[in-house]
Amino acid sequence: MMSDLKGIRVAILATDGVEQAELTEPRKFLGQLGAETTLLSPKAGQIQAMQHDEKSEKIKVDRVLEGADPNEFDAVLLPGGALNADKLRVNKDAQRFVQAIDRAQKPVAVICHAPWLLISAGLTKGRRMTSYHTIQDDVRNSGAEWTDEQMVRDRNWVSSRQPSDIPAFNRGIADLLTQLVSKKAA
Repeated sequence: MMSDLKGIRVAILATDGVEQAELTEPRKFLGQLGAETTLLSPKAGQIQAMQHDEKSEKIKVDRVLEGADPNEFDAVLLPGGALNADKLRVNKDAQRFVQAIDRAQKPVAVICHAPWLLISAGLTKGRRMTSYHTIQDDVRNSGAEWTDEQMVRDRNWVSSRQPSDIPAFNRGIADLLTQLVSKKAA
């Protein structure tokens, strides 16, 4: 059974065009395990989620990404959606945030098109990961080893391909965070 994640704070970075299931399902799962999630976005208010290429619901933003302190968080979750990932990858605040989380060797969970941010932040060289199949060339060209699996764990990273992989993605995130809880308790 998964451990209790009470006290674990997870930042979720997303903006308009985020794939709804890749944000809401892991967020709900983490909440059920006791983790606290905070949706950080380049803009305040709400972001427009998508279900593939159709608009779905609007999701309330908890805090603006600019000025957010990565030290306040234990991990980062990067949901996909091509439009979301394409906007975030060029956002300097998003790049700095993931660079700081990774430098501190905190968990990074990334799905679908979201690896674009890690690529643009210069973090993927020498990593083993997966992504949505259409960006496998980008992942490989950035110096990472791409593999077609539901979930890939590489040190402090968990990556998955698409919404159908969310159950495996959630288990991977929970395993990473459970290890974090164990370290904190030790």
